[in-house]
Formats: sequence, C-alpha cells, structure tokens
Amino acid sequence: MLLLFAVGCTTRLTDFTVLSTKNVDLSRMDTYERQSTRVTGEDKKHIIIFIPTGVPNAKEAIDRAIESVPGGVGLVDGVIEHKAWYIPYIYGQTSYVAEGTVLVDPALR
Repeated sequence: MLLLFAVGCTTRLTDFTVLSTKNVDLSRMDTYERQSTRVTGEDKKHIIIFIPTGVPNAKEAIDRAIESVPGGVGLVDGVIEHKAWYIPYIYGQTSYVAEGTVLVDPALR
C-alpha cells in the first residue's frame, strides 16, 4: 500500500565534454590518458519522516568519480543527474550522480 504513495524522479542536469573539480595543469593535457571504462560517483542524503539528514552536493559526486581511479584529474564525456524518491512521512533519499570516463595524469599514479 505504501508503494502507491511513493514518488520519485531523475533529472538530467547537464552533459559535459570535460569537467574537473581538481587543479589541472592544462599545459600537460597531451600527457593525460583517457581510461577505457566509465565510472560513477554519488553523494546521497536521507530523508527520515520529513527531516533531511543533509543536502547532497554535486561536487562531492564528481570528486568521488574522479578519485575512484588513481591519478584521476577529471572526467570526460559524462553526465550529472539529480535523483530523488520519497514515501511521504516515512523515508526517502536524494542524491547527485556523476558519471563519465576518468582522465588520468600518469605522473600522479
């Protein structure tokens, strides 16, 4: 019965070609390597009854995706989404998800 009242949505915030939250030396861009697999980073917060446990942060999601590969300095060809679902007066979650291919600086491995 509770599932009938559950609400949720996913919103695609942006697509990007290159994105980084790190200090990137652009003069060395030709030495960076593009990984062959895509990664995902997420920052999720919970909603208990009607009280949020915090506010999710897109930068944290991006950082987690970049840092999932040693030497990562940025993401290429990716997307950032906002996801949320909620069962009124019981429980819910809200999150930012960053997905892309990691750009690696071989000097940082």
